[in-house]
Amino acid sequence: MSEMHSDSRMQQAAQVIADSHHLIAFTGAGISAESGIPTFRGDNGIWQRYDPRVLETGFFRQNPAESWRAIRDIFYATAADTRPNPGHHVLADWEQHGLLHHIITQNIDDLHHRAGSRSVSEYHGSIRFLRCQKTGKTVPFTEQTLEESMDDRGVPVSPWGGILKPDFVFFGEGIPLKAASRSELEARNCDVMLVIGSTGEVYPAAQLPEIAAKGGAWIIEINPQRSNFTPWITDIYLPYPAGEALPALAALIGGLRS
Repeated sequence: MSEMHSDSRMQQAAQVIADSHHLIAFTGAGISAESGIPTFRGDNGIWQRYDPRVLETGFFRQNPAESWRAIRDIFYATAADTRPNPGHHVLADWEQHGLLHHIITQNIDDLHHRAGSRSVSEYHGSIRFLRCQKTGKTVPFTEQTLEESMDDRGVPVSPWGGILKPDFVFFGEGIPLKAASRSELEARNCDVMLVIGSTGEVYPAAQLPEIAAKGGAWIIEINPQRSNFTPWITDIYLPYPAGEALPALAALIGGLRS
């Protein structure tokens, strides 16, 4: 048995998950970083290389070509080569077997869907779609769609004549109503929340684990580094990468159920 499997915190977490009635997951940048997607903050974060203004709504409206140059580099250049990691696949498997009810993700990378998860609230939107700023209509993102829609400025334009913007939340925009409502409902109704790879620094998303904790839910945190949640709402802290901890938990839960 590995050191992780014999960790009493892992064994306790596995038992809590196995006994849960409404288990949900709240995922942040850490789980995607294990698939090679850089985080925004930290020493090697995206904001060390790019001006955050490129994702401000006002800047985008005034300087769409400059914003789009950065957006393509940050979000789309490596997207096709990025794959879900074992952590994503365990969550999808738990959903398919009725153990996990829902995922709330702060990530826009679509890795949960690509792993097979279907009950997902994308709290900050997704790179999967582009939204026309004239009509509000969306079109699915493909590299071909992007290339064919470019005008002479290097800005993609929709069939309806409006500038296309990635359908994720920019600075200065509100959280999509449907995602916000479903996420809060799940946080209030869960009895166990897995908090995976989130720093707890980004609001209003960081309120959701707080809501779950105030409602009496167990908070199991999986994160190699301690977060803002760790000292005051986390019940069980597992200091491991999600791609290692979730498969280990799955094995332990399988043993409990056999």
